[in-house]
Amino acid sequence: MFLYALKMLINDRAKYIGIVMGLSFASFIIVQQASIFVGLMLRTVGFIQDTPQPDVWVMDEKVQFIDDVKPMSDTNLYRVRGVDGVAWAVPLYKGILKARLSSGNYQNCNLIGVDSGTLIGAPPIMLEGNIVSLRDPDAIIVDYVGANNKLSFDFPINQKPLVVGDVIEINDNRAKVVGICNSARTFQSQPVVYTTFNRALNFAPNERKLLSFVLVKGKEGVNPKELAKKIRKTTGLKAFDAKDFRWLTISYYLKYTGIPINFGIAVLLGFIIGTAIAGQTFYNFTLDNLRYFATFRAMGAPIGMLRKMILLQSFWVGAIGWGLGTGAASIFGFVSKFSELSFVLTWWLFLASMLAVGFISTLSSFISLRKIQKMDASIVFKS
Repeated sequence: MFLYALKMLINDRAKYIGIVMGLSFASFIIVQQASIFVGLMLRTVGFIQDTPQPDVWVMDEKVQFIDDVKPMSDTNLYRVRGVDGVAWAVPLYKGILKARLSSGNYQNCNLIGVDSGTLIGAPPIMLEGNIVSLRDPDAIIVDYVGANNKLSFDFPINQKPLVVGDVIEINDNRAKVVGICNSARTFQSQPVVYTTFNRALNFAPNERKLLSFVLVKGKEGVNPKELAKKIRKTTGLKAFDAKDFRWLTISYYLKYTGIPINFGIAVLLGFIIGTAIAGQTFYNFTLDNLRYFATFRAMGAPIGMLRKMILLQSFWVGAIGWGLGTGAASIFGFVSKFSELSFVLTWWLFLASMLAVGFISTLSSFISLRKIQKMDASIVFKS
């Protein structure tokens, strides 16, 4: 009986392809839009992920996310170092400054100033040069994407990549490229420039407070969450372990931007359109084949068997549609690696899309099941 059910489905090629295409479209939209959303959210915390050395991030009490820098007084560094349980604490500068290229163009950059002694906070992967060269006079390290795009010579007309040895100006200060690094993309997609903390203070406009963050490592055996609580209680500053700081940043974008609503609407539309196409087509398929189901019923097949046949047909097209849709989304994600688009496809997105398509298939089958249950088996004898 199950084999007959599949033959009935596959032999009606037009409706079979229509149902599969509808479910494939729904699966593709759900996976593709959700993956772009996840990629955008991960970009907001890219710098935190690129800085794995500290256990705790300390900042001004008004900071809401990683890019919401509220400069602190330098004395807070020593206050944090005095908290019991702190193994070391180093300063970090983070700000947006304007760079003047050799072509005369100007470009905003994310300037990162790391501790010159330990170089904690420096780029995780070097493609050219050496991190130690950051201690050289006027030295900076530029991320690969920025060096090849927005910081390239005469961007965006005749792009000549920025290379080791080139000299640019940052806030009217000479800066020499001593290395090219690979760093996580940021939400603003601005070039990332690394230098030492003291040099970053010279590059930055003259202000009374220029300390952005304090990076803290706890002593062996000290829980980062407990250490963060102790720093908050002792200094009055905000302090989070890396995981909590990432969630603080992501929560800000979820709460105060339209990103989740926009992508949520796109996913919902894909879900609704997929349900409408699959449901309507599957219902028409059932109507067209109602006489066959009536024949099975007249031959003594229980109604439960007919329900199982309908469910088998729905899950068959659901599995094929889900596979085609997620496959197309995966190919899209692979191609997007060569563009500016953020795309992160995780295992739980595969699972979520599978459950969504399964729900669409089940909902579509229920529409047909109602027709089967109300079917009069005697229609098979009517001409």
